[in-house]
Amino acid sequence: MEDKKNYLGIDWGATNIGVALAHSETGVALPLRTLPNDKNTVAILGDIIVSENIGTVVIGKPSYEHQEEKEHPGETLGKLLAEQFSIQVEYQNEMFTTKMAQTNLLEQGIKHSSKNNDEEAARIILQEWLAKKES
Repeated sequence: MEDKKNYLGIDWGATNIGVALAHSETGVALPLRTLPNDKNTVAILGDIIVSENIGTVVIGKPSYEHQEEKEHPGETLGKLLAEQFSIQVEYQNEMFTTKMAQTNLLEQGIKHSSKNNDEEAARIILQEWLAKKES
C-alpha cells in the first residue's frame, strides 16, 4: 500500500504561528494549534511533521500587487523546514485570512476568538491550497 503523506498549513506571525492539518484521504483541513513564534518553533513543527507523516507544508504569504521582492519571513521558515525535514513547501496567498478566521469563529459562536484566530487562519490557508490543487 502506498504511504500517503498528509498536509500541514501554517499561518506565520511575528508572535504566534497557527498550524492546521489535513489528511490526504479526506482533503479537509482542520485547525491544529497555535504555537508561540520562538526558538523552539522549528523543533515543534518538526515533531508535528514526523508524527503526522507530513509530505507538504503550505505557508501563508501575503500577495501584494505593488510589493518589492523582499523575502517574507514565512519563506525563510519554509526553506528551513524543507532542508531539515525533506518535505515539499508551497505558498498560498493569505490576504484577509485573519479577518475570515475571525468571522468564521464568531459564526461558530466561539467567544474570545482571538485565541483561535491563528490556527483558523492556517486552516483557511491550507483548505484554499487544497481546493486549488484539486481543480
